[in-house]
Amino acid sequence: MMCSNLRRLLASLIICFALLPGSLWAKPEEPITREQADGLVAGLKFQTGVITLEKDLATLTVPASMRFLDGADANTVLVKLWGNPPGQNPLGLLMPEGTSPLSSDAWVVVITYEAGGYVKDEDAKKINYDQLLTEMKKDTESVSTERQKQGYPAIHLIGWARTPHYDQATHKLYWAKELQFGGEDWHTLNYNIRMLGRRGVLVLNSVASMAQLPAIENATPQILAAIDFKAGSRYTDFNPGSDKVATYGISALIAGGVAAKLGLFKGIWVAILALKKFVIIGVAALAAWFRKIFGGKHKTAREISQETPPSQVE
Repeated sequence: MMCSNLRRLLASLIICFALLPGSLWAKPEEPITREQADGLVAGLKFQTGVITLEKDLATLTVPASMRFLDGADANTVLVKLWGNPPGQNPLGLLMPEGTSPLSSDAWVVVITYEAGGYVKDEDAKKINYDQLLTEMKKDTESVSTERQKQGYPAIHLIGWARTPHYDQATHKLYWAKELQFGGEDWHTLNYNIRMLGRRGVLVLNSVASMAQLPAIENATPQILAAIDFKAGSRYTDFNPGSDKVATYGISALIAGGVAAKLGLFKGIWVAILALKKFVIIGVAALAAWFRKIFGGKHKTAREISQETPPSQVE
């Protein structure tokens, strides 16, 4: 049996990116050894200071309490270390200073961009979040049924860990969901930030255990203030005469913008199924993969969880 901390880490990090064609539930990559994992961690190039994202799309001033990995290194963490499918294109990720991708207290903020067009925000003040949550719970149970048919544990949306909030002045939206996998008595936190721009939305997704909610909430104001679109790509730069307008609004961003674009908003909650190009895979499947990494002739997960996290290359 894996220790509880490691199991919570697995539940926190089982977010993977775009589904491959013809595959509903993506599988982890082939496992690597602990020695290989240590080598990958040692090769990561953590950055601080001012970072330009996606050429001239946006600027990130890395908060003092965090460090940044660019798209290539973020892909190494997500795919090679955490077993998500290949083919990812993250702009980068933020990780709290002093943590390792292999440590049980690790959590990250994955940064991506959805060029779906200008999202009108007129509906922001009209959304009934209690009603939206009820609809999302129903759709989650429907998705959960399909997960179980594929041999994965059930997934349940427990409720808001943080009720959605939209700042009309900065055009930034954030909310958090509390999730439960199978019959486990510990819950997973999914903290979401969206920043509306002229031609699309900056997507920041943080996944952790519920116990880490205070740490993430403490960091959220810094993250919100640290990243923004550059001039020409800002929400206020929208040109109604030439720019594309998204076919969905704020409520669909919360419940799943991709579903709304496909006309499936009523039937599938893509915030659970795909999380706008993310998919939550089964705890048991990734736990088994993790045991392969650290099992056999290598150290066990329990032994690793008791070790000091490997040092980081600054």
